[in-house]
Amino acid sequence: MNTRMRRAAVAIAAGAMAVSLAACGSAKESGDSADSTGSAKKGDDIKVGLLLPENATARYEKFDRPLIEDKVKELTNGKGEVVYANAKQDASTQNQQVDTMVTNKVDVLIVDAVDSKAIAGSVKKAKDAGIPVVAYDRLAEGPIDAYTSFDNETVGKTQGEALLKALGDKAKDGQIVMMNGSSTDPNAAQFKKGAHSVLDGKVKIGREYDTKEWKPENANSNMEGAISALGKDKIVGVYSANDGMAGGIITALKAAGIADIPVTGQDAELAGVQRIVTGEQYMSVYKPYPQEAEVAAEMAVNLAQGKSLDSIAKDKVDSPTTKAIPSVLVPVVSLTKDNINDTVIKDGIYTVSEICSGKYKAACDKIGLK
Repeated sequence: MNTRMRRAAVAIAAGAMAVSLAACGSAKESGDSADSTGSAKKGDDIKVGLLLPENATARYEKFDRPLIEDKVKELTNGKGEVVYANAKQDASTQNQQVDTMVTNKVDVLIVDAVDSKAIAGSVKKAKDAGIPVVAYDRLAEGPIDAYTSFDNETVGKTQGEALLKALGDKAKDGQIVMMNGSSTDPNAAQFKKGAHSVLDGKVKIGREYDTKEWKPENANSNMEGAISALGKDKIVGVYSANDGMAGGIITALKAAGIADIPVTGQDAELAGVQRIVTGEQYMSVYKPYPQEAEVAAEMAVNLAQGKSLDSIAKDKVDSPTTKAIPSVLVPVVSLTKDNINDTVIKDGIYTVSEICSGKYKAACDKIGLK
C-alpha cells in the first residue's frame, strides 16, 4: 500500500473497526451462504474479480482499485488475487467481462455496474455458476449477494442544501440549472431525488438534464443550451451531480461571461477541490472511498470463504429485482473551502502541496490552506 493509501486507511480505521473485526474472522460460518456459493471450504487462496465501470472519473483507478486490492491481500495473508477489468463506460463490454470472469472461475465478483439493468443477466450467470456478487457503489439488478455504497439520496440532499445556502436571497428571484447524471446509473436517480426534495419549491429550476454517460463534454453542451434558452443574466446557480461535469459546466459559464455563481459537485476529485479553492466551484461531496472499498473487500472475502455477512452488513436494501440485500451505507460530507483540511487532507486523500501546486498557491494562501 502506498503512503497516501496507508494514511487514508488509518484515518478511517476507527469508523470501520466493527467491519474490520468481522472480516478478520469473527463472523461465524453460515450454512446458507456456504450452500449458495459453493465455496465454504475456501481458505485464503481465493480469486476476486473486480469490475469497475469507467476510467474517466479519477476515483476508480486512483482510489477504489488499489484500496480493494490492498485490503484483499491483507485479509488473505497475501494469498488472495484480484483479477481486474474496467468497462470504460460500455455496458456490453462489462457483460463480456463478467462472462470471462465466470469462465476463469473466480470465487467472488465485485461489480460497479455501467448500467444497473443491463448487468442483471450477467449477475445471474455468475450466481448460477456458484459465484457470489457484491454490488459496489451502484446497486446492480439481478441476484446480488451484498451491496456497499453511500446514502445516495443524502448525497443529493447535501448538494441541494449547500446550493440553497450559497444562493441565499437569490434563490427567490433567479433560476438554476440542474445537471443530473446518466439515466443508466441508479445512483444518479437517487442523487436527483434527494436534490429535488430540497430544491423544489425553494428555487425555480429553469432547465434540467440527464447527462449522457456522465461526460463533462455532454454537460458542457447542455449548459451552453441552458444559457442560450434562459439568458446568462437569469441563471443564479447550477446543481451539478459530480465534479467532472462541474468542470464542463464551469467552462461553458466562463465562455458566456458568467462568473461568481455557485456550482455543486461530488467525488472530491483533485480538479474539483482546486476549483473550490479558487471559488469557481462552490462545493463537492466528499465520500470516504477507503471505507467503502474496504467494506467491499471484506464482503467479498467472506462470501468467497462461505462466511456470513451478519457482522459486517447491518442494513438491508431492496433493488428492483432482489429484496433485503445485506448492505453497508457509508456517510458523506459536504466539502467546501472551509473544511478541506478536515476532510481530504486529514484523511490522506491529497496533500496540501498537491492541491496548492502552481497557479493554485495564491488562492490556497488566501484561504489559509498551507
